[in-house]
Amino acid sequence: MKLNPLTLKKLNRFRSIKRGYYSAIILFILMMLSAFAELWVNNRAIVVNYEGNWYFPTYSDVYPGKTFGLDYAYETKYRELQLQFEQDGSDNWVVMPIIPYNPFENNYSEGEYPPTAPSFEDKHYLGTDTYGRDVAARLIYGFRLAMGFAFLVMAICYAIGVTVGCFMGYWGGKVDLFGQRIIEIWSQLPGIYVIMIIVSIFGSNFWLFVMIIVMFNWTAMTWYMRTLTYKEKAREYVMAAKAQGASTARIIFKHIMPNTLMMIVTMAPFTIVGNLTLLTSLDYLGLGLAPPTPSWGEMLSQGKDNLDAVWIVASVVTAIVLVLTMVTFVGEAIREAFDPKKHTKYI
Repeated sequence: MKLNPLTLKKLNRFRSIKRGYYSAIILFILMMLSAFAELWVNNRAIVVNYEGNWYFPTYSDVYPGKTFGLDYAYETKYRELQLQFEQDGSDNWVVMPIIPYNPFENNYSEGEYPPTAPSFEDKHYLGTDTYGRDVAARLIYGFRLAMGFAFLVMAICYAIGVTVGCFMGYWGGKVDLFGQRIIEIWSQLPGIYVIMIIVSIFGSNFWLFVMIIVMFNWTAMTWYMRTLTYKEKAREYVMAAKAQGASTARIIFKHIMPNTLMMIVTMAPFTIVGNLTLLTSLDYLGLGLAPPTPSWGEMLSQGKDNLDAVWIVASVVTAIVLVLTMVTFVGEAIREAFDPKKHTKYI
């Protein structure tokens, strides 16, 4: 697909802002790695070769220990199986992930009580938390959950807010008047108290939490799109579309909305920062996702309560700061690249 010269110019401007460009590359790599985290952070083996047969436990059915000649019928403990194969000196072998633990697994070392300090020998590279769970595993799965939450909430909020805002701005009059009043009333609802009530009644799970946050966050984009649509509907291309008999939906979705994408693209990174911060804050306060869900907010709370286990708080604070900083850099670069007037020079 051939890009038009204006789009190429914007992309080149984005690449010229080095801190935003490289932050975008790093974030993309991190999200791709986290999307397939089971392949390198998991207590299930990636590949098992046993008596000439190949097994792929990571993305397949549960294999009981008897499958590999062990004396139990529950799921195979692959770290122990790997050690046994090495001690036997047989041709059987096991390939384990780089971090051979999952984020929910409790690991208790003999003679030690969690949290335990980082250990390369035990492959707890960032130590364990107060429940004996691997900090690195929970950090990585928590990143995947947080980014998935941030993008999903943003997509749904933008879909609702952009649509409502465009129709309000295009129709104007009573539709716009009543729409504004409804949104103003809805925006004044105490969101934090509603979250507490709903979570206490129905419990907390990912999809319920997404729905609750969307309920109170979709109005933000509505105001921007309403204003932009008011400006765009007075332009010649909209008048031409009306003269040709185009429907309201076609004018809004095929003509006006593509010309207001600059606002959506510019606001998106900062919305992601807000969603990440919101999820982390609510989890820290105990109002977010239910345990034992891997959560940066829950890890931050553990770190605050166990300051002697400095590896917990240091790991999660470093991760939060780096991710939020990179997303902010990307947002600044996008805003600069899509700004029709270049006010700032980045070196």
